[in-house]
Amino acid sequence: MYATLLAVAALWGAAAGLLVPRAAYRLSVEPGEPWRGSCPSGHGFAGPMRGWIGSVRCATCATAVPAVSGQAADGVAGPSPDAPAAPATPVTVPPVTVPLVTTAACVAVAAATGTRPELAVWLLMVPFAVLLAVVDLRVHRLPDQLTLPLAAAAALLLGPVALLPGHAGSWATALLGGLVLGGAYFVLFVIHPNGMGFGDVKLALSLGVVLGWYGWSVLFAGAFAGFLFGSLYGVVLMALGRAGRRTAIPFGPFMMAGALLGLLLGALAARG
Repeated sequence: MYATLLAVAALWGAAAGLLVPRAAYRLSVEPGEPWRGSCPSGHGFAGPMRGWIGSVRCATCATAVPAVSGQAADGVAGPSPDAPAAPATPVTVPPVTVPLVTTAACVAVAAATGTRPELAVWLLMVPFAVLLAVVDLRVHRLPDQLTLPLAAAAALLLGPVALLPGHAGSWATALLGGLVLGGAYFVLFVIHPNGMGFGDVKLALSLGVVLGWYGWSVLFAGAFAGFLFGSLYGVVLMALGRAGRRTAIPFGPFMMAGALLGLLLGALAARG
C-alpha cells in the first residue's frame, strides 16, 4: 500500500510537472503586459483551458518554450514590481528540471503524510507552488491570479478534510495560521517595502494555512526556514560577487521551500 501511494504520487508529480513550463512561460511577463498567447515563433497556444494546459513544445512548430531564467524573453533582466532594487543575477532552470522537482516534492509529501486525507490537498497544491516559484525566478513576480486562489483553495479544501477520519490537523488553526503569517509578512512589507514584495504577503496566506494545519510550531519552523534559505542564498551570491546588499532576489521560492520543509516535519511528527 505504501509503495503504491508513492508510485501514484510520483506519477501525479511527473504529469503535473510537465504542464508547468508552458504556464510559467505564459505568466512570465512584465507588470501591465498581457499573458503570452503564443510560442516564441508566434503560433498561438491551443489546447485545454484556452491553451494553458499543454506540453512544453508548440503543437505547430515543435518549438520548446525558453528555459526558465531570471530574464525576460527579450534578454533583459526583469525588474521586480514589488522591490525596485537591482535584480539578482539570472537563474537558469531548464524546463526538464521542473517535472523532476514537482515529482520529488510530491513523493516527499506522500512519504511524510502517508494515507491521511490531507495528502490529497498537498498533492493538488504542489504543482501550483512549483509554478509560482518558476515565475518568481524568471520575472520576480507572484501573480495574484495564482496566489489568491491558492490561499482560498487551501482554506476551503482543508475544511472537508477536517471532517474525515484519520486526519491529523486542525482547520481552525490552519485558518488562523494563514492570517497570522500573512499579517506578519504585511508588517514586514510596511516596514521595509523595498525588501519585501506584496506578492510575498499574498503567498504567505496560503503557506500559513498549510503550515498552520499541523500547529503553531510547524508554522514558525516553516516560516523561519524560508527566511533562512533566502538569507543563505543572498550570502552565497554576495560571496561570489554576483549580488550586493541592495540586490533584489525572488523570495517566493525560498518561502515555499521553507514551507515544504515545515510541512514534511509536521506530517512526520503527526504520524508519531
